[in-house]
Amino acid sequence: MTTTAETAETAETAETTVPRSNPTAVTHDVTNQPPPLTGHDLADDAVLIEAVRREGAEWHLDELHRLGRFAGSEEAQLWADQANRHEPVLHTHDRYGHRVDEVEFHPAYHHLMNSSVGAGLAGAAWADERPGAHVARAASFMLTTMLEPGHLCPISMTYAVVPALRHSPDLAATYEPLLTSRVYDPGLRTPADKRGLLAGMGMTEKQGGTDVRANTTTAVEQPDGTWRLRGHKWFTSAPMNDLFLVLAQAPGGLSCFLVPRVLPDGSRNTFRIQRLKDKLGNRSNASSEPEFDDTVAWLVGPEGKGVRTIIEMVTMTRLDCVLGSAAGTRAALAQAAHHVRHRAVFGAKLIDQPLMRNVIGDLALESEAATGLALRLAGAADRAQRGDAQERAFLRLATAVAKYWVCKRQPAAVAEALECLGGNGYDEASGMPRLYREAPLNGIWEGSGNVNALDMLRALTREPESLDAFRTEVEAAAGADRRLDAAWRELRDELAPTEDAALRARRVIERAALVLQGSLLVRHAPAAVADAFCASRLAGDRGLAFGTLPSGTDFAGLLARLPH
Repeated sequence: MTTTAETAETAETAETTVPRSNPTAVTHDVTNQPPPLTGHDLADDAVLIEAVRREGAEWHLDELHRLGRFAGSEEAQLWADQANRHEPVLHTHDRYGHRVDEVEFHPAYHHLMNSSVGAGLAGAAWADERPGAHVARAASFMLTTMLEPGHLCPISMTYAVVPALRHSPDLAATYEPLLTSRVYDPGLRTPADKRGLLAGMGMTEKQGGTDVRANTTTAVEQPDGTWRLRGHKWFTSAPMNDLFLVLAQAPGGLSCFLVPRVLPDGSRNTFRIQRLKDKLGNRSNASSEPEFDDTVAWLVGPEGKGVRTIIEMVTMTRLDCVLGSAAGTRAALAQAAHHVRHRAVFGAKLIDQPLMRNVIGDLALESEAATGLALRLAGAADRAQRGDAQERAFLRLATAVAKYWVCKRQPAAVAEALECLGGNGYDEASGMPRLYREAPLNGIWEGSGNVNALDMLRALTREPESLDAFRTEVEAAAGADRRLDAAWRELRDELAPTEDAALRARRVIERAALVLQGSLLVRHAPAAVADAFCASRLAGDRGLAFGTLPSGTDFAGLLARLPH
């Protein structure tokens, strides 16, 4: 029988032999991890700066660098993270039961909006008479997209609404000065009493989507010249904006209308927000389903010509989709390049290892081609607004081509860049998952891939001057590279109308984008970049994934173009 004393002795002995933790011991040091990518200038980027100069906005470079330093700052990046983690919240009613239909945003969202409107990314370019104003705005838009793209949806729509609104000069005279303001003035109040306005659009409905002619929202004219709308929109972003262009069926056919959230007398217009969309990405931006019920509206453009009127807005938002996808690709490349410059594996920095050089070089090539094409479109838009008919014709076809291809390539490029970071890139703290969730967005908004491929066919058949302008652009590089010349000869045959044109449209638009990018790079990029592009994208000397460029590629030349 064990005594109490024996039990105590056994327990004491056991206690002295139990392993104990030493809380002061150092288990590991953090080594071989890249430093945070903050405190730098996003505009310290030769590819971007060269394109801005080439397209006529060199005067904007000081401001571009100022914005680049802001976008690269720790504070701005914290705002970007907060705006996405603390998503918009819908309040349909106040505490007393009154309908309010307001969306509450985190303060970080308002900080970003204030910065972007103040930098002129909304409508300010339309009030700037300097040549290159739209290029300057496009470059700044790209830098800000690299910081946080979600808040730029209302910014983009405000930029795009101005040319459409000009179809009704009286409405433009009233609202354009406030749409081109550099003052962010949030909150629903009488438009005329605000220091700046933001605009949106409502086109799609659940039964039609892209087929807006299937819309069922109705418009009835009133004796005072206004109209009353009744219906439901399926996807209307930024519902806290002040004004919206909306498509509705009038007696004369589908028409475009201006719908303010607050009427001139200060009363709320009927704009019932049914819910906010729970989206894959773009979480900082509120996208909604509004319902109109005896909603007051003003006709914009001729009755029955709604698509023709609002297409001016769609064209400009498609330009921003191209800019946004080029910027999203470049943001992912910057993260990957930063990681491989600092991370060592098997005794050497990743950036110095042959296979990683191939991957990063291939991504850099993709990004430079996208950036150059995006800013070429911005230059065309700028010159078209100043009366250049050739540039307007080029923009008509090239926007569809670029929208298709640059937006289509972004998800693949971002996924490859994320893989460069390995498990670190899969962690939310890296920011890469946010870039990845955002990547498919521009390929869907303002027309999916099929819509843009078919739009290319319409341009080719209905506006032959657009093909002439496209041909002039491509042939500016004639004779400089045999692979580009051969690809253009083949593409010319593909562009001829055939019975199966719709079936082949994706093949044709893809090839058109690559030939156009090749022409731009052959004329403007270093030889290492142009040669690698023509070899891999036009002559087909590569595999199906990134990182499959052939031996003999000038990787040092490609990596010299990486953003810092």
